[in-house]
Amino acid sequence: MPNEAGENDSAEQEQSWEECTSSDDDQDVSWIVWFCTRKGNEFYTEVEREFVEDHFNLYGLKNQVPYYNHALDLILDIERMDMVLSEEQQEKVEMSAEVLYGLIHARYVLTSAGLAAVNEKYQSVEYGRCPHVLCEGQAVLPVGQSDVPRVSTVKVYCPKCQNIFYPRSSSNGRIDGAYFTTTLPHLLIMTFPEIASIGLTTKYVPRIFGYKVHRGEAALPKPGSDAAAAAAVRTSAALRDTKSLAGPAPSAAGQGPPSD
Repeated sequence: MPNEAGENDSAEQEQSWEECTSSDDDQDVSWIVWFCTRKGNEFYTEVEREFVEDHFNLYGLKNQVPYYNHALDLILDIERMDMVLSEEQQEKVEMSAEVLYGLIHARYVLTSAGLAAVNEKYQSVEYGRCPHVLCEGQAVLPVGQSDVPRVSTVKVYCPKCQNIFYPRSSSNGRIDGAYFTTTLPHLLIMTFPEIASIGLTTKYVPRIFGYKVHRGEAALPKPGSDAAAAAAVRTSAALRDTKSLAGPAPSAAGQGPPSD
């Protein structure tokens, strides 16, 4: 079952974080690094610690996230020995930390440092490639359809065909699109114009029996209408042309004209 699989993935991710914090070998791994490398979070960039520590960059977020102070401490790997939370409260803090990081991430990726980090991932094709055949494997960028959280999930934008698609990995597709903003790919292309694509140089042309299908002929005309009659004439002409190209049909054995 999908839900069971999702629950198992979540359990494995929580366990890996517990192992990370309890293992002597991984004491130096920060929460930000762990979070961004977790399965399904590969689209995120690692926000610089200095950016998170600057309260000016976090203005207005406190009222949007429950357990804000605890969540911020978790992101910054700050342990407060005087604060004791129940297991249920700790789970809520971890969920709030993910939301808070997403909101911070939305602001960070629009800075010069954030754009550079996104561009590096783009150059490495970490966001995937466009599924459009004629785009020939063009690399894509993450984009949101709304800047308001919990409206839609993240999509990918192709600079070549200028369309948006669902991410190839369903795990990446569960991320809130607001964490990547509606601005990111377009601002990145303006900042790094060398990555801008020249656009599609070819276009798929639908054909019937080798003849181009014009936009006005795509829909079936109503029977008895002038359009239906015209379509019938064109179809008959196409069939005649097809038969003429194929040549005359061979006569059946024994049915030829009588010999003298």
